[in-house]
Amino acid sequence: MRKIAVFPGSFDPVTKGHESIVIRAVPLFDEIIVAIGENSEKIGYFSIEKRLDWLKKVFKNYSSVKVMTYHGLTVDLCKELKANYILRGLRTSADFEFERNIGQVNKNISPKIETIFLLTAPEFTHLNSSIVREIHKYKGDIKQFIPNKLTFLR
Repeated sequence: MRKIAVFPGSFDPVTKGHESIVIRAVPLFDEIIVAIGENSEKIGYFSIEKRLDWLKKVFKNYSSVKVMTYHGLTVDLCKELKANYILRGLRTSADFEFERNIGQVNKNISPKIETIFLLTAPEFTHLNSSIVREIHKYKGDIKQFIPNKLTFLR
């Protein structure tokens, strides 16, 4: 059976932390699907189309990484794509508590889907999309926080 993982998120915008998690996971899975979810609780700063384009540029040299958007539950997307894994990055113990709860609910909904956690690389522990959006909003320099391939966003 092929090992297919879904890496869900808003990626608003994609950060070097997101990029690191995916690249480090490439050897672990046959395919990784970076999936931009529409969260009813969040209003996007950047358009879905821009985020999709940026992610495609960031991972264009990784043939096993696909990028897409989706609506609804992540476990339903996994079932549709025949993915048995949900990939998540953990920066802090607070992230772990939050992600553990979601992972356990997902396990109740779909027992065959496993949630896999990767620890964020130490140099990206402080980084999240909210901070990058705030810096961008006030015309600050975000180049050190976003993937190098996103020169047009700098």
